[in-house]
Amino acid sequence: MKEPGPHHPITITPHGGHVRVIAGGRIVAETDRALELREAGYGAVLYVPRADIDAAALAPSPQRSHCPYKGEASYFDLSVGGALRPAVAWSYENPFPAVSRIRGHVAFYPDRVDAIEA
Repeated sequence: MKEPGPHHPITITPHGGHVRVIAGGRIVAETDRALELREAGYGAVLYVPRADIDAAALAPSPQRSHCPYKGEASYFDLSVGGALRPAVAWSYENPFPAVSRIRGHVAFYPDRVDAIEA
């Protein structure tokens, strides 16, 4: 586990706006409670609370990855309109303490859904 710091900053703040995730022509997530995570030189990532996601659309994926700053990521497949979109979203079920605010939240890949409106 590595700690965020000056060499690899990570900030998590409330997004402060409305977020809608659309896939297959339907809304799969919608919230006013998204968190915005900014990490080092990467673009901002929006994390949506699980309670604001259509849980019936997501199914756990066997895919996993590890981030030395955030922990182990679990992925989700999306089934909409009879089509399966693999690994469209991820979450950190047990994130490291420095980023514990993203627990219970899910992030979507912008290029694997139709749109993320924010």
